[in-house]
Amino acid sequence: MSELTGGSAHHDDGMMGGSPAPAPRPMHQGGGQRQFADDLHSVTIHAKQRTFYIDLKQSGNGKFFKVSEKSRGGQKTTIMFDAEDLDQFIAAFAEMKTKL
Repeated sequence: MSELTGGSAHHDDGMMGGSPAPAPRPMHQGGGQRQFADDLHSVTIHAKQRTFYIDLKQSGNGKFFKVSEKSRGGQKTTIMFDAEDLDQFIAAFAEMKTKL
């Protein structure tokens, strides 16, 4: 797992970062369905009042990113997007950076 600012290399959603997992791990989703996704890489960003976790995962449907934010109060928010859309996110962030 990569750390952009110091701190723990593990976050509390039970995921392990770093090298690919040896076996699929179930991801529980609504309705009692189970899907499997392997952890490929993780990066943690420690910001002022939040911690961000960026995980690259792979399932039977392909690679995707899971981005989670945890506030100081413990509230957690997560989004996921397909790896093929990464360039669009990078372009959007680069555009936003020019507006700072």
